Amino acid sequence: MSKEIANLDPKGIWKNFYSLTEIPRPSKKEGRIVQFMKEFGENLGLETIVDEIENVIIKKPATPGMGNRKIVILQGHLDMVPQKNNDVDHDFENDPIDAYIDGEWVTARGTTLGADNGMGVAAAMAVLESNDIAHGPIEALFTVDEETGMTGAFGLKKGTLKGDILINMDSEDEGELYIGCAGGTNANMKFNYKENAVPSDVIGYKIIVGGLKGGHSGLDIHLGRGNANKILFRYLKHGVKKHEVRLAYVDAGNLRNAIPRDGFVQVVLPKEHKAEFEKCIGEFEATVKRELAHTEPDVTFGAVEFELPTSLIDEKTQNNLIDAIVGCPNGVIRMSDTMEGLIETSTNLSTIKQTNGEIEVQCLMRSSVDSAKEDLGNMIDSIFKLAGAEVWFDGTYPGWNPNPDSPILKVMLKVYEDKFGKVPAITAIHAGLECALFGAVYPEWDMISFGPTIRYPHSPDEKVNIETVKKFYEFLVETLKHIPEKS
Repeated sequence: MSKEIANLDPKGIWKNFYSLTEIPRPSKKEGRIVQFMKEFGENLGLETIVDEIENVIIKKPATPGMGNRKIVILQGHLDMVPQKNNDVDHDFENDPIDAYIDGEWVTARGTTLGADNGMGVAAAMAVLESNDIAHGPIEALFTVDEETGMTGAFGLKKGTLKGDILINMDSEDEGELYIGCAGGTNANMKFNYKENAVPSDVIGYKIIVGGLKGGHSGLDIHLGRGNANKILFRYLKHGVKKHEVRLAYVDAGNLRNAIPRDGFVQVVLPKEHKAEFEKCIGEFEATVKRELAHTEPDVTFGAVEFELPTSLIDEKTQNNLIDAIVGCPNGVIRMSDTMEGLIETSTNLSTIKQTNGEIEVQCLMRSSVDSAKEDLGNMIDSIFKLAGAEVWFDGTYPGWNPNPDSPILKVMLKVYEDKFGKVPAITAIHAGLECALFGAVYPEWDMISFGPTIRYPHSPDEKVNIETVKKFYEFLVETLKHIPEKS
């Protein structure tokens, strides 16, 4: 049961995280969590604001003797990525998350946990309701729709906040301080197709790929995990040539910022190819299992006989779509030249959806180098336009340029070393952090990001390490005691 996590130490953060698991909060459906946070602030007697975008801002005065400190903005996002295993019955708009303790970790039963970014939100809540933590003036900023469009960050108005230092708590490796992040852009491709009649003497199949781990399309893109879209269309390229497969319908991938874990296509083929087709499906599954044995031990690929569709995608569009998907870049494109181990540029072929005569494909491109992201976009644009698709780009957000001379960075380096006896790593992240957007509106802010250790965000394997939550929260509390005075 979820309730057991509320008693973990430190209770201040865990009881609030438990409350968050009880409130459905998928991206773009944050109405209940916004109301909950509004009531949370008001019940504490604190100034509470809900802006026109539905970001929640709660302001807490300094504790005695700390009024001369710079104003700190504690920031996290309220929404979570809704992903679940196929065998799990869960409605993210109505059902609570079933979180539980699994050894050294807290995870959820078959769904995303929401530690991204529930842990950051819970930590800010714990500080706001505390009566034994020394701190200067605090503005807690809880944004909406970070995961699908950074809508809250985009909509934050200048002048709403008076703070000097922003502490973002949306990073996922304890012992690391983040001072930069990648920017991103959505690449959207659309094919218009004609419906062709289903020929006689054919048999229908549903080809399904599943059992993949998925994961965060920025943080996990370097792990070599299988992409359901690439696997499906790799087979289709072969099946069209060898077994005269015709494509009727495709539905693969779920979210632009999640590595696709599953998908399916409906096809037909001449009945005389039935035996060879089924043999080939088995051989292809064996190939995929062999290639991904270390990264995806549970991958499945198969075909089941299925009812005949009412129509087929016209053959020209079918072949163009297959060629474009097979040729589309996916994964890590380039590693950073300036920061060891950091991905510079990547892309995730995230979704392929078919409705009403259209097939839409989406990729999320990320890079810490704008020109490299633009070049990658041109590559994708060329591939899909050659295949006859309409292409457009949207949802662009900037990167966050590192400032190695950041004053809050220097404070937190010393605090961490004094408290834990070692120097934390300074790094950047290959994911989008809202800091990049905040910096455009509040260029004077001194910003940093940190958090507890979270693994496999954006997937049903998401989990947060219990011991690192304790260190993360203790580090936050100690940092608040050492915020510099106003100049």
